[in-house]
Amino acid sequence: MPIESERLRVTNLTRGTELAGNAEVAKSGGKRSKGLLGRKGLAPGEGLWIVPCEAIHTFFMQFDIDLVYLDRKHRIKKVVSSVSPWRLSACISAHSVLELPSGIVRESQSRPGDLVEFSPLLESKG
Repeated sequence: MPIESERLRVTNLTRGTELAGNAEVAKSGGKRSKGLLGRKGLAPGEGLWIVPCEAIHTFFMQFDIDLVYLDRKHRIKKVVSSVSPWRLSACISAHSVLELPSGIVRESQSRPGDLVEFSPLLESKG
């Protein structure tokens, strides 16, 4: 799927739950490298989808996050809950990772094998 929008709604189709109502896409080298560094946290409904990505670190971060690793067809390969600062996480078979506020994996009941859908947010024209 070509990524056209910079902001997306992310839904776990298998569970019928929302992972993020306003996820940012990090597809450029600079955005992927920076990730969530420098932020104080993620608000409810926010997220960051890093494409491509099979490993992340939380060095210098100031808050815990949940991770959802996805393959190219947007099937969940691995979930990791409440990753603290100063940690490493990887899933070699993943193509991308969705970084979410801590607790979203549990709330959405997301599991490996679930199918995730990304849909563009409609931008309002003032």
